[in-house]
Amino acid sequence: METFNSERDLLEAQHSLLLDAAAVMRRRYVRGVGGDDSMSPTAAEGLASVFEGIARAEPALDKADRNEAIALAHRLVDDDHPELSRMWPA
Repeated sequence: METFNSERDLLEAQHSLLLDAAAVMRRRYVRGVGGDDSMSPTAAEGLASVFEGIARAEPALDKADRNEAIALAHRLVDDDHPELSRMWPA
């Protein structure tokens, strides 16, 4: 029976989720697919870049709240009121 390193698996899943959320941000808000104009393309691109930076553990984002970013990524991917997150651009 194969044993999995649960910490490694969790980090890989979070990495994928954050990158997926960045793609959703760009598709939904930067490119305007689906007609959502509730956020400027510039703000959406900035948040997508933050998701990618956190996923890649960039040193400049060490102080970013990784748990909040993951929670926002879940909301964004599920389209479940992501604007309620404190990371959502105002």
